[in-house]
Amino acid sequence: MNPRGKMKNFALSIVVTGLALGPYACGEDDPPPPPEQTGQPCTSPDQCFPNVPDGGLHGGPAVCLDRVTGGYCTHICSTDADCCAVPGECRTGYPQVCSPFESTNMKYCFLSCETVPGDAGVADGDAFCKTYAHKDFGCRSSGGGSQNRKVCVP
Repeated sequence: MNPRGKMKNFALSIVVTGLALGPYACGEDDPPPPPEQTGQPCTSPDQCFPNVPDGGLHGGPAVCLDRVTGGYCTHICSTDADCCAVPGECRTGYPQVCSPFESTNMKYCFLSCETVPGDAGVADGDAFCKTYAHKDFGCRSSGGGSQNRKVCVP
């Protein structure tokens, strides 16, 4: 092959490589998943708590709340002690609470923003939720009537 043909092949390979890798180089990549499993997006309960054997969660089975845009991994609970009760369920030491959600009459575990942990490095509940739950989450009432709590949800 002559030098001109080699140069064309080299230039073409650079263009093809750039086109193939371009989507990964910059732009609006999806954010990393939240550090905690509670609150992760889901479409079905089997996507939630993959490191906890079936039936291993205290209080009740994993649930994918479809009333939250994009889904919300959690599980049924009776008390705060049911949340983060088994190894592999929680990845951080940030508090979770058991609270009714809106008008479902069921209690679920949620990342709590009632008191922002001192080691979280954020100033308020909304910043805590955006950092440790999901960029689109804020600190709001769970909507559970007289038993509502301040939790990280959209």
